Amino acid sequence: MNEPSINPENFFKTACYFESSLILVAIVLGWVAGVDPFAYLEFNERVVFNGILGTLPLCIIFLALNQTQSDALEKIRKVLHDTLGPSLIKHHWTDLFVLAAIAGISEEILFRGVIQPWIENSWGMLVGLLISSLIFGLIHAVTFLYFIMATAVSVYLGMYLDYDNTRNLLAPIIIHWLYDFFAFMVILHAYRLEQQKAK
Repeated sequence: MNEPSINPENFFKTACYFESSLILVAIVLGWVAGVDPFAYLEFNERVVFNGILGTLPLCIIFLALNQTQSDALEKIRKVLHDTLGPSLIKHHWTDLFVLAAIAGISEEILFRGVIQPWIENSWGMLVGLLISSLIFGLIHAVTFLYFIMATAVSVYLGMYLDYDNTRNLLAPIIIHWLYDFFAFMVILHAYRLEQQKAK
């Protein structure tokens, strides 16, 4: 069996540092583009509720795809299992919750807080949504199908930016955060089951 490409011992610290650095990237890119990354970030109880509710469809789709038999999906499952499984199992669920939070906050500030509005300013909302989502998909592309899926998730998050006709970065942050945490826990559960069967 191949060694995982992520060092399980350094996974949490490296992932937290990398994801956190995206906030700095967003600030610099926002300065260049004349876009305030935090302009639409505002706490609102209704937005929090909408964000939690907006996470449910993604979690249901994730579970459905996880149960679907397909060579392309099996390839994605294997990549996630082999790369994340050995790292996730070394950490408490609270660590994974924190990591998911950092990823949700930093990636949304970069993609929905800077890149999407920057492109919108020149080419309109639809182009801003699509181009920022394609970039998001490319960054996350471990396979072609995963690129398509990540792009689709990004479109969903980008649409939630303006949910209820009120632009608020908090909604996609919450969705991204909770969805990543859910995905971590599902991958971890599957990896633990496999480890138990191997004993």
